[in-house]
Amino acid sequence: MIVNGYTVTRATPAARVAAMLGAITLALLVAAPWWAGRADLRQLGELFLYLSLASLWNLMAGYAGLVSVGQQAYVGFGGYMLFALTMFAGFQPVVAIAAAGLLGALISVPVAALIFRLRGAYFAIGTWVIAEVFRLSFAQVSALGGGSGSSLPVGIVKSLAASRQGREWLSYWLALGAAVLVILVVHLFLRSRRGLALTAIRDNELAAGSLGIDIWRTKFAVYVLTAALTSIIGALIFLQKLRISPDAAFSVNDWTAFVIFIVVIGGIGTIEGPIIGTLIFFALRETLADLGTIYLMVLGAVAILVMLKAPRGVWGFIRDRYDLNLFPLGYRVSRTDNKEP
Repeated sequence: MIVNGYTVTRATPAARVAAMLGAITLALLVAAPWWAGRADLRQLGELFLYLSLASLWNLMAGYAGLVSVGQQAYVGFGGYMLFALTMFAGFQPVVAIAAAGLLGALISVPVAALIFRLRGAYFAIGTWVIAEVFRLSFAQVSALGGGSGSSLPVGIVKSLAASRQGREWLSYWLALGAAVLVILVVHLFLRSRRGLALTAIRDNELAAGSLGIDIWRTKFAVYVLTAALTSIIGALIFLQKLRISPDAAFSVNDWTAFVIFIVVIGGIGTIEGPIIGTLIFFALRETLADLGTIYLMVLGAVAILVMLKAPRGVWGFIRDRYDLNLFPLGYRVSRTDNKEP
């Protein structure tokens, strides 16, 4: 758009190139079952699910300022809803996954009303307490295996596809679709008016409130949206595992600590950060997994090094140095005659 000799654009040349490369990469990933092995598909599926969790946590913490250490509550809730709806309500697994997201959104409403009374570190601790309440509650449900957990019945597993290969391919495509959906939803949300309000709140909450932005309602919308999508991801995670238990479903290490590590090293407050962070995390995990506990020590050392040398994460460092923006959210103004104003 040209206004009085100035060009107002949102997309950048780098963003256009990234979109083309992204489309090619997505096409290759969709076709992965025909060129990748079984182990590769499982690893890629896990990568997509971690990317989804990291993008959602980043939306909360990086944009809404809601630093949660209890998102495993919705991962586990989504997993248990998948098992409950398929085993007792007769839902087809794919339908149960969508229903788990809806139920996650519903349960997050009273949870948000409670923990939004807390601020800062108290909010973070409150989210962890809620996750523990979820864990202890599901551990008492004997129909779902109680504390020892339960496996998905063979009949339900076979309802996904007739063959094992078909089930593996479907699980992979569901994980890929979930990652694309999450990134798309986050991008569109941040480009919307509510996303603009969220960015204003992140930059200066007091000033945003003085301009008439409803801070509580904006953060509430982010929390409910994140809870719904995290529940869907949780259902997909345990659809791949085919077994669930309270300790596995509500693991703070697997579903929150690693996710925070991904976002911190990738770049919090950016859409690109979780993508970069997930790739780095999986590269480190595959390289160092045989080292046992040393592997976790190396992850900690990497996180400390990145925070010291690049406080905004790897992508934040790249963006500041080269002025790259692959997912533009705002507008750029330039003179059409390329002269200084």
